[in-house]
Amino acid sequence: MTKKVVILLFLLLAAGTMLCAQTPATAGGGAVNWPIPVSRGLSMAIASGLCGLAQSKAIAASVEGMARNPGASAAIRFALILGLILIESLALYTMVIAIVFMS
Repeated sequence: MTKKVVILLFLLLAAGTMLCAQTPATAGGGAVNWPIPVSRGLSMAIASGLCGLAQSKAIAASVEGMARNPGASAAIRFALILGLILIESLALYTMVIAIVFMS
C-alpha cells in the first residue's frame, strides 16, 4: 500500500470513531445517529479483508515451504495452524469491539 492510502484509511477510521463519541440522538424526533453502524461496518470490512489477505499469504508461504522441504511438513503445518488462529482472532476481536463498545 502506498503511504497516501494508509493515511486515508487512518483518517477515515479516526473520523468514524470521533463521530461515534458524540451523544446519541434524542427519542423526540432528533437526528439519526448513523455513524455507529457505518463505523461498525467499516471496521469489520477492513479487519476481514486484511485477515483474508494475511491468511492467503500465510498459506502460500507454508505450501511453498512444504514443497521445498517435505521433511519439515509437520513443523510448518503446526506453525501455519497457529498463525491462522492468531490471524482469525483479529477479526473476532474486531467484531466483539464493534458489538460491545460501539453500542
